[in-house]
Amino acid sequence: MPEPAAPEATAPLALELLVHGVAGASPGELLGDPHPVRVTGDSTAAVFRRAEDADAEAHPDRYAGRPVPEAYCWSRLTSGNGARALWLLLLPFMVANLAHWARPASAPAGPPPRAVRAYGLLVRLLALSLTVLLVAAACEVALDLLAWQCAGNTACTASRSWLGFLRPGTWWGQPGRRLAFAALVPAALTGLLWFLSARTWSAYESQPPPAGTAEADDRDGDAPPLGRPGFWYGRRIVARLRAAHTAAGLLTVALAVAAPALRHDRDSAATGPALLAAGWAVQALLTAGAVTVVWTVCRRGRTETRPDHRLDRAAVTLLPGGALALLAAVLLYASWSRPAWTSAGRLPGDFAFGVLMLGQGCCVLALAVVARRLHRGAPDPDPGAALGGLGGPAAALLGCALGGVMSGGVAQRFADWLDGGATPGAAGAPLPGPPVLLSWQAAVLPPLLLALALVAAVVGARAAATRRRIAATVAAEYPGAVPDPARSRRIAGARATAALTDSAPWFVGAVCAITLLLGAGALAGAWLTGQLPGEAAHGAHPLLRGAARTAQDTGSWLIGLGIAAFVTWGRRAYRDPAARRTIGILWDVGTFWPRAAHPFAPPCYAERAVPDLTWRMTGWTARTGGRLVISGHSQGSVLAAAAVWQLPPEARRRVGLLTYGSPLARLYGRWFPAYFGPGPLTALHRDLDCWRNLWRATDPIGGPVAAGAESGGPVDRGPLADPLAYGRSHRHPLPAPILRHGDYQADPAFDAERDALLARLAAGPRAGVHDAKELPAQRISTARTEPADPPGTAG
Repeated sequence: MPEPAAPEATAPLALELLVHGVAGASPGELLGDPHPVRVTGDSTAAVFRRAEDADAEAHPDRYAGRPVPEAYCWSRLTSGNGARALWLLLLPFMVANLAHWARPASAPAGPPPRAVRAYGLLVRLLALSLTVLLVAAACEVALDLLAWQCAGNTACTASRSWLGFLRPGTWWGQPGRRLAFAALVPAALTGLLWFLSARTWSAYESQPPPAGTAEADDRDGDAPPLGRPGFWYGRRIVARLRAAHTAAGLLTVALAVAAPALRHDRDSAATGPALLAAGWAVQALLTAGAVTVVWTVCRRGRTETRPDHRLDRAAVTLLPGGALALLAAVLLYASWSRPAWTSAGRLPGDFAFGVLMLGQGCCVLALAVVARRLHRGAPDPDPGAALGGLGGPAAALLGCALGGVMSGGVAQRFADWLDGGATPGAAGAPLPGPPVLLSWQAAVLPPLLLALALVAAVVGARAAATRRRIAATVAAEYPGAVPDPARSRRIAGARATAALTDSAPWFVGAVCAITLLLGAGALAGAWLTGQLPGEAAHGAHPLLRGAARTAQDTGSWLIGLGIAAFVTWGRRAYRDPAARRTIGILWDVGTFWPRAAHPFAPPCYAERAVPDLTWRMTGWTARTGGRLVISGHSQGSVLAAAAVWQLPPEARRRVGLLTYGSPLARLYGRWFPAYFGPGPLTALHRDLDCWRNLWRATDPIGGPVAAGAESGGPVDRGPLADPLAYGRSHRHPLPAPILRHGDYQADPAFDAERDALLARLAAGPRAGVHDAKELPAQRISTARTEPADPPGTAG
């Protein structure tokens, strides 16, 4: 008798893992199901499926010829609760942190260690100066304007009864005691920054990565940066930098309190020897503390070649604790009775803010020199790198400018409130007002905005010319279409607007160049004249005098409007989830990167999202032996690529990558060439053969990734037709919309490319399937015996 035919083996299951982009679509929108179920995850980030697909692994025969869709939703990582509104205060810190990751690409065999470490060192010092600047601004408001000037002025305290206990003649009325009391405000601000950083550190950076992830690809230390095992685990450096920045903030408060007391004690003949000795001891301790903080920041950078589980406990514990004890000692020293001491003028804020501004400018220039050296020293410099490799210095300069505008704006608005209708610092005003440098900084805003308006007008004129040129040929791209001038102009306008993204680097470069020149002029004007811009122009030509006065007044009002809008937006975001999601779009882009330079920046959501995706793909493919296509839109494509980089080789062979509307090369490749430049993207395509990218000419964010064809065939498919139809037809009876950056699934190319990836994965060798009982739920790398590596292996 013939042997019975063997039963046909069931084809392995196929899975499509959808990852949304900025602004975060809901699970129901991604899956087309109003009642999706959570498969794994928590209330912050989770994987969802349609209810009918929840048990798909138990019934693979139901899904013959189609994948099981599931969605990873991560939007609450950046727009979850109302506390996210406080992140607006951290905007300069976030921009400065981006400067670390905008380092130019260099030699693939390993960039010059000194240049890379010098780059990281300069960025960390700039980030430290921003912390000092923020705390110094709080000291200017609380110590100088309120406790020193207003509380010592009877005209100012007469209408403010709540300042009565600080008036001269009371126990708290002595200047040192007023300063000590007011120092609680900037000290509390420093404590708030420490609390926010520590809280997010325990939720993001302290999550250990999976054991063995991507380690096989990094045996020779030449894996792409985002494929290194320790890339998404910044626990050690954030803890160390948090301690240093907290200590720097507390020491800034201590210095602001001690400086007036030290100056009085040395100028007064009535000061006893004990108080003089205490003053010298305070000065020595403050100097030692500052040196220790700088040494801690400079000592080492990130470690990416392995997960670094160690903590610098001496620095993490003793540095902020010692700074807090020193601040308490300084407050006690300043509160010592000095009956003859009176407050007059303003505290030495001009010198302090001027030194900070000058130091930041010198650091930015040095950073530009190092970045240019790295870019030009690469064997094959990337011509698409933003600003010729100067994207990092540009980001650092913008972060410093934002910090200066925000700090000066708060001080000026507070001084205006104290002075009533008078101009702070002007002749006849009741109070000396804030440092004149802050007024000079405000005065350069109108010229800056005017120059940027001219640049924008030039860019707009070029975009209009591009629109007219495209409109003449749009109809010819649709066979059989009847030309419609209005329709052609709309399509051409969408394409011309999308092309403006490619002009963004040079617009940012113009902003930075103008800001640097005007900032240098403001610093020189403040130091050379010591007067407000309007008063410094007395005696000059009437036109120049009027321009200076107009710039000063207009800049002050612009800063006031900006601060008011900032506060209003923050309050709305705290109460309104929709407004919080809008702010979340900013964080989606800015907080993708780990906190390598500034520990008080908003936390890196990718340190949670990338391990989530890596765990999901590794666990599902190992348990089922099935094929998986991770499908990422917009920022989700960046997360998807980063997760694929972290996959072990056996899992990567069963995974395909489908990106659409992706900024991988167009934005990330330009601004972060060391991590998403042509070299890393080509290496990703070489390691992941199944990768396709869809893009449109009307998309202002997504574009081609242009990974080299020598890596295994082209990756890009596009530009896709947008709109799908030019005019009305039997197939499209209504006008087709211009989709731009959204709804890529509406294009037939989406399903075709996804199915082609799944078919290509099915044709490859199928690795062994692990039984679910053999797989641990989660294996965490907890080894503590790693060999010590050179300080700052990643800069």
